[in-house]
Amino acid sequence: MKIAIDGPAGAGKSTIARIVAAELGCLYLDTGAMYRALTYEALRRRLDLSDEKALAALAAAMDLRLVPGRRGRAPRVYVGGREITRDIRSPEVSHRVSQVASHAKVREAMVRRQRAIASQGSVVMDGRDIGTTVLPEADLKIFLQASVKERAKRRSRELRRQGHKVRLRELVHQIAQRDEADSERAASPLTKAPDAVELDTTEMSVRQVVQTILELLNRGDGNV
Repeated sequence: MKIAIDGPAGAGKSTIARIVAAELGCLYLDTGAMYRALTYEALRRRLDLSDEKALAALAAAMDLRLVPGRRGRAPRVYVGGREITRDIRSPEVSHRVSQVASHAKVREAMVRRQRAIASQGSVVMDGRDIGTTVLPEADLKIFLQASVKERAKRRSRELRRQGHKVRLRELVHQIAQRDEADSERAASPLTKAPDAVELDTTEMSVRQVVQTILELLNRGDGNV
């Protein structure tokens, strides 16, 4: 079984996908963490983030591992045996990841990795192009949405837990910019698959969203 969960930054993709995967006993793959890991490593190596060839080579060669967390928890991320789970959530990485992910050759290298992982068994995968590019044959496709202000609030809470202080107004601006960059890039832009079920999570609790997705599966909605 393949479940694709797409949507913009802060819509709740990762949290929802982790819990759905735990409920179903499936592997969870956070593709956003993969792009963040690449961005973090590129910044650490001081690569030019406009150098598509260098970034694609790094994406194909780097020793990246995502270790599943405990039930419903985020995976731990390692590059070259060094854990970078917290590092990839820094404001700098968040600000730069769209630029890195915009390169076609980078996405090609990442999609190959993602499809190889998905081929190993049942998976719940979240990102921005899962239902349209990575797993177009997915059994169920979900597109999560929420208002920019609500997504900024969620991101603010996450950053505060990590010890970062960012103004809400600044986050609203950053998220709006990222939405524009993700939606307008030439390579695998953020877009809702025609057969995806759209859920607006602005006024929904995490449990309500998870329950809705499980009900869709049980009813056989989507392509299930």
